[in-house]
Amino acid sequence: EYLSGVELDHAQDILADLVSTVVTSLRPTFRLAKLEGDAAFTFAPADGLDGSLLLDTIERCYFGFRRRRRDVRQATSCACDACVRIPDLDLKFVVHQGLAVRQRMAGREELVGADVIVVHRLLKNSVAESLGSSAYALFSQQCIDAMGIGPDALGMHEHAEWYEHVGEVRGWVLDLERRWREEEDRARVIVSPEDALFSTEMRTTAPPQLVWEFITSPGRRRSWQAGVTDVI
Repeated sequence: EYLSGVELDHAQDILADLVSTVVTSLRPTFRLAKLEGDAAFTFAPADGLDGSLLLDTIERCYFGFRRRRRDVRQATSCACDACVRIPDLDLKFVVHQGLAVRQRMAGREELVGADVIVVHRLLKNSVAESLGSSAYALFSQQCIDAMGIGPDALGMHEHAEWYEHVGEVRGWVLDLERRWREEEDRARVIVSPEDALFSTEMRTTAPPQLVWEFITSPGRRRSWQAGVTDVI
């Protein structure tokens, strides 16, 4: 959706930066099998994982993605669609446990097997529609059982998908947008009026998110800050 309506030269650089952030954040718990467009296919031996490590890795990766997305947007003064729409980008995880074999094909090592097909099929799902958010981690029931995760205690939502030649795949969904908001609330820094270097006040009917975007984005300053004609 993002690539279909923006300038490809900037969009490709932005996606490459964010995908690199994702892959780096998943290491060393997971190894990269291969990049698949805007997706990263990673794996780890199940005997080296438990539920706590798996959840911590995914949340750490998502938090790193959100911080990097914010930094990239705030650091650019470009007004092209690709840069303006950086906040539209989000991240989803599909996590499955199963059997796979390594096979060399056309000079490259590939993971193959029925469970590899299942995890790729799970990328196409209806979670965003049912959850109301595009930021989530979908765990198959096989993964939940193997990792000893208690989904109810973590506030996960039960979910099921059906695929031709595969059948029904049951699983659980973790709302990462909710976890990000909780993390932001926990780590939020409050500057009291007494500690502020200076303060100013202006009333507006615009939503807080839009006001924050205009204040913190260098590319927006030309439209509101007196005397600013360009941002380098």
